[in-house]
Amino acid sequence: MGATEIAVTGLGVVTPAGSTVDDFWTNVVAGKSMAADLVTDEDMSKIGTRFGCAVRGFDEVGILTKKEARRMDPFARFGVTAALAAYRDAGSPQPDPARTAIVVGNAVGGRQTTDAEVGNYFLHGPAKVNPLLPLVSMPNAAAALLAMRLGWHGPALTIATTCASGVDAIGHAMLMLRDRRVDVVIAGGAESTLSPVTLAAFNNLNAVSSRNDAPELASRPFDVDRDGFVMGEGAGFVVLERLEDAKARQAHVYGLVSGYGSSADAYHLAMPLPDGSAAMAAMHGAITDAGLSVSDIVHVNAHGTSTPLNDRAEAQALAKVFGPAGPPVTSIKGVIGHLIGAAGAVEAIATLLTLRDGLIPPTANHETTEPGLEIDVVHKAPRQITPGPALSNSFGFGGHNACLVVSPA
Repeated sequence: MGATEIAVTGLGVVTPAGSTVDDFWTNVVAGKSMAADLVTDEDMSKIGTRFGCAVRGFDEVGILTKKEARRMDPFARFGVTAALAAYRDAGSPQPDPARTAIVVGNAVGGRQTTDAEVGNYFLHGPAKVNPLLPLVSMPNAAAALLAMRLGWHGPALTIATTCASGVDAIGHAMLMLRDRRVDVVIAGGAESTLSPVTLAAFNNLNAVSSRNDAPELASRPFDVDRDGFVMGEGAGFVVLERLEDAKARQAHVYGLVSGYGSSADAYHLAMPLPDGSAAMAAMHGAITDAGLSVSDIVHVNAHGTSTPLNDRAEAQALAKVFGPAGPPVTSIKGVIGHLIGAAGAVEAIATLLTLRDGLIPPTANHETTEPGLEIDVVHKAPRQITPGPALSNSFGFGGHNACLVVSPA
C-alpha cells in the first residue's frame, strides 16, 4: 500500500433494501430481492416493463425536515440523507471548513422533477412551471445542499460517469486526501430515475428485464436466464480521512480505500468493449495503485447488472485478470436493482461490510452460471471468507470503467 492510508470512518445508505446500514446489510445477506410492481398511475401501466426497486422506509429516517424535503428532487433527498447519516456515523468530525470536500456521483440529476414539470408544462402551460426547476433538478444539487447544511467551504464536486459515478466519486476523494489537499471528505453517489419516461426509454432500449409476472426474480446477475437489469434508486456515502487522523481522534474505522483505477472503453455508448481490455486496465490499475498483486484479492463485488452483454464482458474480463480459479464474485443488484449513479458507492459499502463480517452475500436469483463464464459466483447462501483486500467494480454507459480496492481496517 501507499504511505498514506485512507480510512472509512462513516457509512450511510438509502436503498430499496433499507435506509439504515443495518437494515440494508441484513437484506443483502439474506439475498432478498426488493423488486416490485410500480404501477401507481395510468402512465406507468402503459410501459412494457412496469416494475423496479424503489426506496423503502425513507420517511422514518428523520434526518431532513418535511420543508427541506419538499424543495429537493428525490435524488437529492436520498443523497443528503445518506451523506448526513455517514457524517453522524463518523462521529460528526469538525475539520477546518476550508479543508473539506464533498464528492457526489450522479448520472442524470433531478429526473423525476424534470419529467413532472414537463408534464405540467403541456397540461397547464408555461406559467405553471415551477420556477425552482433549474435549481432542484441540477445534478450538483445534492453536493450544494450538503455543503450548505454542514457549512463546508472546500470543493463540493459532482462526477457524472453514469453507472461508474459512485466509485469515481470515492476514488477522487481518496486522491484528494492522499495529496493532502483536504482533511475530511464525504463521498458517494445518489440517483432516482424511477419515472415513467426514464423507464420507458430503457424498456425501448431493451436494457431492462421484462419479467412483469415475477419482478422479484428479474434481476439475476451472471445467470443463464438473465434478460436485463432492474431499475433501482437510492444513495450511498462514506466519510473518508487519512488513517493517521482517524486514529488521532479515536474514530471507528470500517476499512481502508487502498486503490483506485479508471479507464474508458472509447468504443460505444451502450455496449462494452468486446475484448474487455479497458475494464481489465481499470481493475489492474486499482490493484497496482493499492500496491498489491492480483493474487492478493480475496473477493470481487462485481458490477453484475444482469444484462446479457455486460455480465458476459465483465466475467470474461475477470477471468483474464484472475484466471479460472479467481476469487469469489457476487453482485448485490439481484437484491437492490441497478442504482445507476449511486450503484458503485452502495456496492463499495457492501464490500466494506463483507470484509467487516467475513461474509460474502449471495447473488440473489442466480441459479445457473452462463456456460463459458469462468467465474465463481456466490449464490444460494452467503459464503464465509478470511477478510483481505477486495475489488469493487463499476462499469457505465459510455464505456466508463472504475474500480476500487478496499481493505480490512
